[in-house]
Amino acid sequence: MPYLTPAATGQSGTDVRLGFGIPGFAHPLVAPAEWAELARPETPLHWVVLNVASGPGSRPDPHCLEAAGRLRNAGIRVLGHLDMTYGARSFGEIVSDAHRFLDWYRVDGFSIDRCPTERAALPEVRRTVATLRALVDGAYIVLGHGTHPYPGYAESADQLVTFSGPWSDYRWSQVAEWTAEYPPEKFCHFVHGMPRGHLEEALRIARWQGAGTIYFTDRTDRGGPSDPWETMPGYWDEIVSRIGPGVSE
Repeated sequence: MPYLTPAATGQSGTDVRLGFGIPGFAHPLVAPAEWAELARPETPLHWVVLNVASGPGSRPDPHCLEAAGRLRNAGIRVLGHLDMTYGARSFGEIVSDAHRFLDWYRVDGFSIDRCPTERAALPEVRRTVATLRALVDGAYIVLGHGTHPYPGYAESADQLVTFSGPWSDYRWSQVAEWTAEYPPEKFCHFVHGMPRGHLEEALRIARWQGAGTIYFTDRTDRGGPSDPWETMPGYWDEIVSRIGPGVSE
């Protein structure tokens, strides 16, 4: 069975205009070049996650405030990182983190990492999202499932991360049939360990599976607990040029 499954009947995957969602770089003092690069004009960025210390941290961080402010001044949406721990964290803890992100960094919305996927958890996720939207007028919400969740989650957020993992899995991945009911703007894919030589193949998979937002990197999590998203891929300029403004799909 071919792994390139069109996202919707009659829709060509090559019609999907892609942009970037940044899962969250290392602290601006550790990765200053990465944060500066994001503010470069004409980079097709949909949003950037601000993750100070597995959340907002215990106190305002002036370096993170400066980095977030620079992006927001450039018209880029900044999202606070909230961790649901697959439903293990309490509602109060999550809302408390959200308040700190708003008070200290004036975020435009939230990325909910390790979001549950099963039907039983949907009411609690809906409750959380509704509360977050009440805190921020026009809040943008991304649910970080990392895989295809129960379809009802699609109605609860602006975007779902339906793949997060290594290239070795992504290149053989299948898209869930229910995703055909939604536009590409609803879905995001994060892929690490993706070699430069497979960049065009990866872009083709994303388009055919109906993902409007992506982040591909050649960094890996092998050999320890390192986060593959903390730095930019070695082919950042190349991938920007391939999907940036004015580039034919």
